[in-house]
Amino acid sequence: MTDVRPEEIAAAQERIAGHVHRTPLFQSETLNRALGHRIVFKAENLQRIGAFKLRGATNTLRALKEQKALSDEVCAFSSGNHAQAVAYAARALGVKATIFIPKQASGVKIAATRACGAEVVLTETRQIAEASVAEYIERGATFVHPYDNPYVIAGQGTACLEALQDGVEADAVFAPCGGGGLMSGTYLATRLARPQAKIFACEPSMANDAHRSVQTGEIVRLNETPRTIADGVRTLAVSERTLSYLSQLDGFYEVDEAEIILWTQWLTHLLKLTIEPTSAMSMAGVTRWLKTQTAPRTVLVILSGGNIAAETLRQIWAEDHLTQLPW
Repeated sequence: MTDVRPEEIAAAQERIAGHVHRTPLFQSETLNRALGHRIVFKAENLQRIGAFKLRGATNTLRALKEQKALSDEVCAFSSGNHAQAVAYAARALGVKATIFIPKQASGVKIAATRACGAEVVLTETRQIAEASVAEYIERGATFVHPYDNPYVIAGQGTACLEALQDGVEADAVFAPCGGGGLMSGTYLATRLARPQAKIFACEPSMANDAHRSVQTGEIVRLNETPRTIADGVRTLAVSERTLSYLSQLDGFYEVDEAEIILWTQWLTHLLKLTIEPTSAMSMAGVTRWLKTQTAPRTVLVILSGGNIAAETLRQIWAEDHLTQLPW
């Protein structure tokens, strides 16, 4: 399996059923009235392990088990949520997991990965974390890439597919973009279940390698881990596989740090949910797109996760932005 067909999203959904939550949809009447449009949120922050990443990890390991290609040890590198996902999915199958995580990652995500039974190896940088898996792969461990894996992409796409199956007649779908696994899966799921809908990615301005890669047609790789508060998208580069899907999106929106913090506060307030800055970022793109529309629209927003470290919370709430309307 190399490229991913839209039909593979449906196959992944069947494979992971019962092993992940079918997460709920939320709306805010206040937000809908203020914008004059309908915004529907797919709450992957309420997923097991608190993020959509469990879908891709579960689909990958269970697909490999079906093929009798899963070793007795798995390894991965991650800045947090993928680490938890691989650890959780491996434990469910009775497989040992070793995860390399840069020490700058969220403390709560590191602790949660250990709590899922994985051996966590902290590295000085993201680059070292990525390079460290080579030794484990050589000795036969199954490597689960956070996004450059067709089964991961198919699994991530099930979040969007569920929402569309649950009756969201979306005119547009928005999700955050790091390495591009979620966006690739979201693109494929939308083409399968709602082909007329437009699809947009949102990315921090200070971590805009994916957008730049789409603009140039070549992979742009960051030299060091970006310091964006949206820690879920601190990837260094997309892959050739994910770039092929990202290039087919209807657009990218780059979001600055102030906007990310503003929308994190507001979505937490409006939805009464714990929402990662990475998830909230998409609303900045949504509001910009809606300003170009001349008729009421329905927008699906994938809330990617809800795991926030104490230091990040302090940064988010250092100043009250709820007196500043974001629309």
